Formats: sequence, C-alpha cells, structure tokens
Amino acid sequence: FVPNEFATLGADGFGFSDTRAAARRYFKNDTHSIVVKVLQMLAARGEVEEGAPSYALDRYKLLDVNAGTTGGAGGDA
Repeated sequence: FVPNEFATLGADGFGFSDTRAAARRYFKNDTHSIVVKVLQMLAARGEVEEGAPSYALDRYKLLDVNAGTTGGAGGDA
C-alpha cells in the first residue's frame, strides 16, 4: 500500500539504441525526465506553477532523444 501518488519508472531496452543516454531519454527515465514527471505531479496538486512542467520539458529538450546526457559511463544497468 502506498498512501500517496507515485510514478513508476523503468524500461527493458538493452541494445535498443546506440547510447545509454539515448535509451534513457527515449524511455523517459533519465534525470531530466524524472524532474519533469515530478513537476507534473506537483502541478496537479497545485504545489508549483502550472507551466513549470512545460518549461522544464522545453528547457531539457525531452522530445529529442539525442539530447540525453545521463548514464554515459559504467556498468550495464
């Protein structure tokens, strides 16, 4: 039981793309995508401005899989 709202994250995309960063961006589980999801949830609760998620989505170029920067080194995870 989880008494509050939550968002699930995860993907099985091994071998899906040329870089881990691109795969994480595509599956929306890179750091910037997580920030946007949190802002969406906070905006829905009225705890941040309604436009904050859209601003972050544009700022971090979340619709561009080549803009992903996280997870470029180390391990297979």
